[in-house]
Amino acid sequence: MQDPDFAEIVGLICKEDPRFDRKAYDFIRLGLDHAVKELKKKDSARAGKSRHVSGPELLEGLRIYALEQFGPLAKTVLNSWGVKRCTDFGDIVFNLIEYNVFSKTDNDRREDFSDIYSFDDAFVKPFLPTKGRRGASSTETVGSA
Repeated sequence: MQDPDFAEIVGLICKEDPRFDRKAYDFIRLGLDHAVKELKKKDSARAGKSRHVSGPELLEGLRIYALEQFGPLAKTVLNSWGVKRCTDFGDIVFNLIEYNVFSKTDNDRREDFSDIYSFDDAFVKPFLPTKGRRGASSTETVGSA
């Protein structure tokens, strides 16, 4: 169950900016939590301390989270919510910042979310078959002995 204040704020944002489905905002919120946990694991020297997540760090965390949650359907799901590129993630984040749901530093900018990866590279390519499988020859035919 989601926080009623968050749901209300997202409702207001969606009235002002209808480009993205409400589910995209929930995904960003959960993806940020996931990214923070992953960064804490990597950065054990700062364990227990609050840490700001940069735009590129958040994008990487969202990429991993989407793959974990949706597998090969990640791009399809995100696209169905109106999210088609990294800058869309940035627009959602900055909508949440404008409503004081997320905070930012003086160094954070929308441009931090520009073209870090393409959605095809991030969400489709990991599931494509690899070329030249080991042990398989391009001259083999079906039924050959």
